[in-house]
This record gives sequence, C-alpha cells and structure tokens, in this order.
Amino acid sequence: MVNQCANLTCAKPLHYLREGRIYIFDAAVGSTDPGAKRLRRLEHYWLCGPCSETMMMTQSSQGAISVAEKPVTIRGTEETVPGAAVAARLAF
Repeated sequence: MVNQCANLTCAKPLHYLREGRIYIFDAAVGSTDPGAKRLRRLEHYWLCGPCSETMMMTQSSQGAISVAEKPVTIRGTEETVPGAAVAARLAF
C-alpha cells in the first residue's frame, strides 16, 4: 500500500490523490530459472506534487525501481521518456 511520497528525502504522507503522480510497475517475482513459472505483481508508487514536477519513477531492465530526476527538456510537459519501463502512469 502506498502511504508516502516515494522520494525518500521528502516522504510526504499520502492523504489525498489531488496532487502528484501515481506510477504502476509490473514486477515479476519468483524463480528466475528457465522454464519456471513466474508470478507477476503490480507495484504502486506515488510522488507528491512538488516532487513529481522535477522527478519521475523508472524501472531498470533488471527490475529495480528508483526515483530519478526528470531531464530538463520534459519538465512541465506530458512527454514520455523513451526507454522508460513504466507499465502505466496516471496523473491526478
């Protein structure tokens, strides 16, 4: 359950979804052995309004999820970052 801003230096508590941005990532869990069945799970993260203006959530090819600074060219726009592995991004 999401209860605070994903930016650890902020950690603003989530009370309402009026501001900020929710990020949803598709995370595979379980064995990485070839042929083994892998379970899938959606993980939800929230960046508060001030943090979402300059930061975004990303997922590496290894599945690690982190907070990253937005490139200056896309701040304040709704453009997507090429290669970002975000399964879904919802703006509130």
